[in-house]
Amino acid sequence: MSWTISTTPFDHPDADSLRRAQRAELDARYGSDDHEPGTPPSAADVPVFLVARTDEGRPIACGGLRPLADSVVGPASVEVKRMYVEPGARGSGVATAVLRALERAGRDLGARQIVLETGTLQPDAIRFYEREGYEQIPLFGSYIGSSESLCFSRSV
Repeated sequence: MSWTISTTPFDHPDADSLRRAQRAELDARYGSDDHEPGTPPSAADVPVFLVARTDEGRPIACGGLRPLADSVVGPASVEVKRMYVEPGARGSGVATAVLRALERAGRDLGARQIVLETGTLQPDAIRFYEREGYEQIPLFGSYIGSSESLCFSRSV
């Protein structure tokens, strides 16, 4: 499977369809739609959103970056938001490609650190981030006290 990754507005229909698919998968996994602490990401606070598309133009993966206030986890940090790969594209390498593109975009924004949160019921995501060089860190910001959250970080 081959793909291209491009910057896409957060509220573009392709981005929206992937984010809705992610939410449906997480709602089913956690048994509710109340599994993300904090303010949901939006076009107003996610300046970078990437979508991977097949050669035919079908959206298959996405991820965004939300800059964080220096006091949240340290200076010059961005948070990965809405990282998702549709089930049929998993194992193809597109997740790694999107993550690396997000890291490059984070550096372009002046970030020195990429942080993220994933859920305790997402062992596949946990393994992926650890394999890609992310280390578990204490819960930060709105995730503090969440029994369903794990946070990770990587210097960029």
